[in-house]
Amino acid sequence: MEEPPKDKRTWTEEIEIAANELVDRVKELIQEGNVRRLILRQPDGRLLIEIPLTAGAAVGGVLAIFYPVLAALGAMAALLARVKIEIVREEDV
Repeated sequence: MEEPPKDKRTWTEEIEIAANELVDRVKELIQEGNVRRLILRQPDGRLLIEIPLTAGAAVGGVLAIFYPVLAALGAMAALLARVKIEIVREEDV
């Protein structure tokens, strides 16, 4: 007998960090596993980059897939002082 699909709860939080902390913080968020999307913005709200994350990517140990993105974030951080990160999370209800 099949299980009915589980309901998902999605919520968003926003943090502002120093740009030199960007790569380390994004690595932590990827490894958390319940993050579905990261949206990076300048402090004035202008979009820098949106990073969709797949379910279970960190759990499967495939952080290496995100190395090019992390390299780009490192280059971007060198040009900025502060960055806002909008974190879209999802969990089963």
